[in-house]
Amino acid sequence: MLTMRRRLPFAAVAVLQAISTGRRHGFDIIDATGLTSASVYPTLGKLEDAGFVTSAWETPTIAQRAKRPPRRYYELRPAGRKALGESLERYRALTAVPARHTKS
Repeated sequence: MLTMRRRLPFAAVAVLQAISTGRRHGFDIIDATGLTSASVYPTLGKLEDAGFVTSAWETPTIAQRAKRPPRRYYELRPAGRKALGESLERYRALTAVPARHTKS
């Protein structure tokens, strides 16, 4: 289980970022992150178990009208928004680290 004390892996940060920018279902999240479904769906499950996101299935009637399977929509919870902010700060801090040059 992911916790606030543990640093989130890149895939989790990417998924949270995608949800925060309005990508709310699996295929949209996959498109936004460039991650595979084999990464995105397990990550969504872990984020939901950790309380960072919630999910709800759309009504079957909507999906039937669109002639597609029902979608599961995800939404950030306050803990997810906080974890995303902390993770992005950590990644931004990496740009301040000078690169080490080695002699070839």
